[in-house]
Amino acid sequence: MHDVLLIQLMDGTRKPGEPLNIGALSRELEVSQTPLREALARLEHSGLVQREALRGYFVAPAFTRREMTKLAAARELIEPAIAAESALRRTPEFLAELAVTIEELARSGERADADADAFRLYWTSDARFHSLIAAQADNMFLEGAFHALSGHVQRFRLFMKAGHAYAGQAAAEHQRILDALASGDPAAAAQEMLSHVKAASERALPEHNGT
Repeated sequence: MHDVLLIQLMDGTRKPGEPLNIGALSRELEVSQTPLREALARLEHSGLVQREALRGYFVAPAFTRREMTKLAAARELIEPAIAAESALRRTPEFLAELAVTIEELARSGERADADADAFRLYWTSDARFHSLIAAQADNMFLEGAFHALSGHVQRFRLFMKAGHAYAGQAAAEHQRILDALASGDPAAAAQEMLSHVKAASERALPEHNGT
């Protein structure tokens, strides 16, 4: 059920701010309310769904420009530091896993902007790339800060679906990060990650009309 709702969020069936009434969804999707509640709770944890007292669940609203700018600023502090730590702890297995996510991201290509399956591949491979680097840093505090932002970054990725996924550009940026990590140069890894986070934000902001 989680995957069904996630696909509906990705393909635009469920719009930002739309109420998610459990009773209505149960009838529409022909499932009992228990797995539906579990799915909504998982989506709430990811930041894609929100819950308010007396209002219930609803699709998370799109970011405002200010929120996106603040999120980018937080990522620019945390993710380069994580990349620097990971460069010092690189292993062949870690680098190989990153390479797989880049191949998947590149494969989603331009279709990620129009095809739900391609966008899902873009989404999951992008998220896994960053999560792998966070785990490899082997710093519970940096990784905790990363995961505190992860739900908001998920919302950011979903918002990007409304414009262009830019999977090809993101894959090229990921490859530069991988190359820097493989070199074992923490400063280079941090700089490539910073450039990537800045570029991702810049790709979204010009098309965003929020405040």
